[in-house]
Amino acid sequence: MQKLGLNELRERYLKFFEGKGHLRLPSFSLIPQNDPSLLLINSGMAPLKPYFTGKEEPPRRRVTTCQKCIRTPDIENVGKTARHGTFFEMLGNFSFGDYFKKEAIPWAWEFVTQELKMPVDRLWVSIYEEDDEAFEIWNKDVGVPAERIVRMGKKDNFWEHGTGPCGPCSEIYFDRGVEKGCGKPDCKVGCDCDRFIEFWNLVFTQFNKDEDGNYTRLPNPNIDTGMGLERLACIMQDVDNLFEVDTVRNVLDYVCKTAGVKYHESEKKDISIRVITDHIRSTTMMVSDGVIPSNEGRGYVLRRLLRRAARHGKLLGINKPFLYDIAMVVINESKEAYPELEEKRKYIQDVIKNEEEKFELTIDQGLIILSKYIEETKAKNSKTITGEMAFELHGTYGFPIDLTREIAEESGLSVDEEGFREEMEKHRKIAKEDYLKKQGSAWSDDIYSTLDKNIKTEFLGYSENAAEAKVMYIIKNDQVTESATEGDEVILILDRTPFYAESGGQVGDKGVIESEEVKIKVEDCKKTEDGKYLHYGVVEKGNVKVGASVKAAIDAKRRMAIARNHTTTHLLQKALKNVLGDHVHQAGSLVEPDRLRFDFAHFTAMTPEEIAKVEKEVNDKILESIMVETMELPIDEAKRLGATALFGEKYGSIVRVVKIGDYSMEFCGGTHLKATSQAGFIKIVSESGVAAGVRRIEALTGEAALAYLHDREKLISDISTALKTSPQDSVKRIESIMTELKNAQKEIEQLRSKLVSSSLDEVLSKAIDVNGVKVVKARFDQLDMEALRNTGDTIRNKLGSGLVVLGSGYEGKVSFVVMATKDVVSKGIHSGNIIREVAKIAGGGGGGRPDMAQAGGKDISKLDEALDYSVKVVEAQLK
Repeated sequence: MQKLGLNELRERYLKFFEGKGHLRLPSFSLIPQNDPSLLLINSGMAPLKPYFTGKEEPPRRRVTTCQKCIRTPDIENVGKTARHGTFFEMLGNFSFGDYFKKEAIPWAWEFVTQELKMPVDRLWVSIYEEDDEAFEIWNKDVGVPAERIVRMGKKDNFWEHGTGPCGPCSEIYFDRGVEKGCGKPDCKVGCDCDRFIEFWNLVFTQFNKDEDGNYTRLPNPNIDTGMGLERLACIMQDVDNLFEVDTVRNVLDYVCKTAGVKYHESEKKDISIRVITDHIRSTTMMVSDGVIPSNEGRGYVLRRLLRRAARHGKLLGINKPFLYDIAMVVINESKEAYPELEEKRKYIQDVIKNEEEKFELTIDQGLIILSKYIEETKAKNSKTITGEMAFELHGTYGFPIDLTREIAEESGLSVDEEGFREEMEKHRKIAKEDYLKKQGSAWSDDIYSTLDKNIKTEFLGYSENAAEAKVMYIIKNDQVTESATEGDEVILILDRTPFYAESGGQVGDKGVIESEEVKIKVEDCKKTEDGKYLHYGVVEKGNVKVGASVKAAIDAKRRMAIARNHTTTHLLQKALKNVLGDHVHQAGSLVEPDRLRFDFAHFTAMTPEEIAKVEKEVNDKILESIMVETMELPIDEAKRLGATALFGEKYGSIVRVVKIGDYSMEFCGGTHLKATSQAGFIKIVSESGVAAGVRRIEALTGEAALAYLHDREKLISDISTALKTSPQDSVKRIESIMTELKNAQKEIEQLRSKLVSSSLDEVLSKAIDVNGVKVVKARFDQLDMEALRNTGDTIRNKLGSGLVVLGSGYEGKVSFVVMATKDVVSKGIHSGNIIREVAKIAGGGGGGRPDMAQAGGKDISKLDEALDYSVKVVEAQLK
């Protein structure tokens, strides 16, 4: 059997099925498109669901892919064993109602025995126990001996997921030899040991399961096969696990080199080495596909993987960011199959390094909070950190649960991990329910799924503002109806339309649909997955019927305003790249008639100079009056020309490209200007952060930008009137007022300081003796926290030996300061512990060092009571 590398195996598989008439598709993004049931793509067929369900037309009836996949349910076991991993590649060949078992089974056998030359005497096959058709093909057509075909039950060899398409499956196994087995006399295919390895699953989707559990034969059955690339590589390279496969081993060896350790010398270190190796493969692929670290959804999965890997780096003695460097090895190993890795090399490096640096700060913050929780737990005579505490550390501070567990154990405590998991599940359910409410379920049937799939709407809006059309469907009150009358809220589906349907960040058009008999005011336009345009509106007069001829006309002025903002968005993205760097890419956008919003990948707030530079560059391009061209091209040609695609977006074989001279070229289905000068000018009104590594610019063009400047002119005029000066002298007048105010405040502080100083002798004279310690307690309502601290320092110095407890109700805000001299601290006095108890009386909290602490409070009426209580706390400490 020939030893083949992972990259060669991938290529051989895809070429083999191309030779069988399959269309090779690139791996889909790890971010699922229109499927909120998944956070991340976890199987080869997952991104192809719309083709299997009939919601979308496949580009060809035969398809083959190598799909990047992420699975994280066993994340806690990754590293502990060499079996578990979060990232893998799934090879697959698929038929959407084309070929079936008669072709799929012989082709699978041909590939493994002739292309890969696997020894036939080491191959076994399993089938569903009732699938006689598959048995006949394996035995009679292919020639596999009956004794090597194992029948298994529904649990092992029948694929179904609730209701819907399902069917039996057949798996191919490789016998790795008796020495890999468990030694039991009944060791056979299906045993849990390492001898018989299942590496290819052929799913025959031939039934539809209804709500009552009945199985009916599908008129056009499908084929869905899946073969783990890493698992296949293990067999072909005769290694025991995925960490020994060539491309993965190269990453692992670089981890060892970075940490200065050797693999297989220490089991504890091996766990960390495997965690880092697996997680950096996952994170590199996720970042490449546009996932950004965050505290929710797929961003949380990414953050968890990155931080878990960083934590294990620390266990290996790596105390600086290093994962961004390991990622370069992952890119080098996989860039031929996934060229986007090379294209986004610097961006991937920046995202990972940025997250590593944040984690350095997180570790410090988390340790402070965890120390507090350990202290509180011990104070309650408990031995367990609660699940709520662990989840707070995990969710708010990004502190890994395994790190919480380890540190707790060092303090003789355990963690309620069951409670932690319950909190996680509660959080996950809330997040998922919220997501589904916003997005709807990808599997749910709706009114549109019952409509004729062959009927589509022809879009004319790129060149026409109005068009004659025919009413194909009327939907009222979530029901398909034949007619609607005045006052009815309706959704109309036409055979052709000039209305742009909301897509790609651009809002839908508004306008009217009318004839002599009826007028419908259209407030929005969206579209279904299968190409029907939905015109949302209200019947203002008359009666509309299915089949009626109407004229559909958009609000052309509104469309023009949208086009200004959309074309300017393209200019803005290019200018941002030029000013900030090539790592900038679109992370979201909203194009409306009155504004544009553009989210982009960048890690720091833009400086005023950078914003001004971007704005100037865009305005320069507007003034150049560059022609805007649109064209439809094969996707490969568009990419070759340098057109920019959106992260994670799914494109067909033909794409629409918007080209602005030699300046900008992007994939885009939106509506645009004919020349940049039609935008008028751009005014950036804000730049802010919306998520980790994502910034947002909001800007105006055309009439909206002009109105904004008029508002600012009026504001300046009003300010200068209030200041009783001219607009050009307003800044000088404000500076003069600020100087006067500053001098007045300084004078007030000096008077306040004199007032306090004059009362210090009186305060010191009232010092009381508590078990041999002088205690001065006093209230200064005229002092803020800073002044209160300074006064405390003065009193402590004058006191020589003793404790100072001060309170203030300055401007209604309660503040406390406790300070102790060194000799008093040596007697057992701890200012931080005193102030914690004192502040509680006034509804506050705080802490600090033994010699100095400060705290706040909420109830000013309890201030004197709190100061008096300090004496009891001091007595208790000295006892």
